[in-house]
Amino acid sequence: MVGHPVPPIFRRGPAPLVRLFLLVSICLAMLVADLHFRYLEVLRQTISVVIYPVEIAAATPAELVRNANQYFATLIKVQRDNSELRRKALVDAERLLRQEELERENLRLRALMKMAERVAVTSIAADVLYEAHDVFSRKVILDRGAQHDVEDGRVVVDELGMIGQVTRVYPIQSEVTLVTDKGQAVPVRIERTGQRGVLYGAGEGRLSLRYLLANADVVVGDRLVTSGLDGMFLPGIPVARVTEVNRDLQAFAQIGCAPLADVGRIAQVLILGRKNPPLPAADAPASGD
Repeated sequence: MVGHPVPPIFRRGPAPLVRLFLLVSICLAMLVADLHFRYLEVLRQTISVVIYPVEIAAATPAELVRNANQYFATLIKVQRDNSELRRKALVDAERLLRQEELERENLRLRALMKMAERVAVTSIAADVLYEAHDVFSRKVILDRGAQHDVEDGRVVVDELGMIGQVTRVYPIQSEVTLVTDKGQAVPVRIERTGQRGVLYGAGEGRLSLRYLLANADVVVGDRLVTSGLDGMFLPGIPVARVTEVNRDLQAFAQIGCAPLADVGRIAQVLILGRKNPPLPAADAPASGD
């Protein structure tokens, strides 16, 4: 084997320190050249263009996670704000409804006071508690009774007209039979002509004017007010309006009417009564002689 060359696989290269020195020298030379002549700028730009899609692909998952977090955080905040706005809207709506109801009640009470002023009578304000549970009659219960000077037979009105008559009195409540009850009869007169008749309840919110001749001067739209002839009902209280006239060659006309008062939705009412005449002044005692 002596005299034969050493195979390449067994040849030893430069020492490691020499290799390190060469590499460091090359790097320093490239740095100095780049600082002075910027030879590597083109290479750097080319590499940045090549690896840009890789950078975008690597950053996309993190960007998606960040956007998703922002979306859900915004969604939760919007839902919370919407819930708060809905709650405030409900509170405002409730306050508005209460205010509107108070305004309507105030208007009704003012109209009731005007009704009492028109007929010059005593009046007792009352609220309707509930409708009496009686399938054969139309009655309501008021929150005023004998302790409030309510008497049997008094007329009950709302701001539009007569709704009924007190037919039973309890200590702190009273029962009112509505004008539409089939057992109720009210002496009335036609406001336009002065002709008199009797108004009967016909049930289901309807009334019937009777005892007027077929040729009587009565037309649809005529207003009926109490005549006061029986001494029970105060005169001049609006009761109903004529809605139908049927003459049909009979002795008496068949006249249908509708109550002026809203007997189906009663809230506040006035219980009317006659004012007692003033007592005569006591005679002065005769002076002694």
